[in-house]
Amino acid sequence: MKISVCGKGGSGKSTLVALLAREFLRRGSRVLVVDSDESNVGLAGMLGLGEPPAPLMDLAGGRKKVKMALGTDGTSILARSAIRPEDLPDGYVRARDSLKMIAIGKIHQALEGCACPIGALSREFLKKLVLDDGEVALVDMEAGVEHFGRGVDASVDAVVAVVEPSLESVKLAERVKELSSASGARFAGAVLNKITSEDLARRLGDNLASCGVVTLAAVRFHPDFVESALQGGPVQSQAASKEVEAAADAILSAMARTESPKRAG
Repeated sequence: MKISVCGKGGSGKSTLVALLAREFLRRGSRVLVVDSDESNVGLAGMLGLGEPPAPLMDLAGGRKKVKMALGTDGTSILARSAIRPEDLPDGYVRARDSLKMIAIGKIHQALEGCACPIGALSREFLKKLVLDDGEVALVDMEAGVEHFGRGVDASVDAVVAVVEPSLESVKLAERVKELSSASGARFAGAVLNKITSEDLARRLGDNLASCGVVTLAAVRFHPDFVESALQGGPVQSQAASKEVEAAADAILSAMARTESPKRAG
C-alpha cells in the first residue's frame, strides 16, 4: 500500500507523514517512508532516525546519469523492473525496527538546475517499488502540484491532501483531487491540520465540501509539534494520538470504498 501525502508548503505534510508512520507501526505494519521533497531536510529527525539516508540520486550517479541508471541494461539496482527496500545498498536506507526511510534527492546548490531529475527518479522508484503484505509506504511529496505533472503519483494507491486553514490550501486540495483523477490515482480526501477550534474545523470542512473534497479527519494545533520542530526531534504528541488514529482509519476506509480510476474497467 503506497500513500502519497501532499499539499501546500508549510501545511504540515511531513508532520502528518511522521504521525501516520507512528500509527501504522503501532498497528503492526512495516513502514517505509519515502522522502520525495527536494527541499525539506527535517523528515529523518521527525521520524526519530537522526541523520537522513544517502539520497538515491547519488546511487543513480548524480543528476546527469539518472536516465542511464533507470535504463534497462541491468547494471543498476534502479534499472530493475521491481525494487524492494532491502535491495538498496547500506547507507541508502535508514532503519529502526519496523521503520525504514529512503530519500530521493535534494537541491543543494544555487544554479543547480530544475528538480526534474529528482521527479523522474521519484516516479520510476515508486513505479518499481514492491511491498510485501503488511508493508505501508508513506510518500512525503514536494509542495504544490508539480509532481502530478511529472507522473510521480501515478503508481500510488491513494493520495491524501493536507489542508491548513487558508483559502490557498483549500484551492490546492481541490486541484490535487482533480489531478489525482487525471493521473489515474485514487484521491482519498483531505486531513485538516493546525485546527484551533471545532468551529474552524467545521468552516474549513464546509469550504472543502463546496469544492467536492471530502474531509477525512482533523488534527488540532499542538504545542508539542512546535517544540519538536524547533528541536529537530521526533514528532510526538499523546494528545494527537486519537486524531491520527482517526485519520489512518479514514484513509484506509476511503481506499477500501473507492475503486482507483486506473483499475476501473
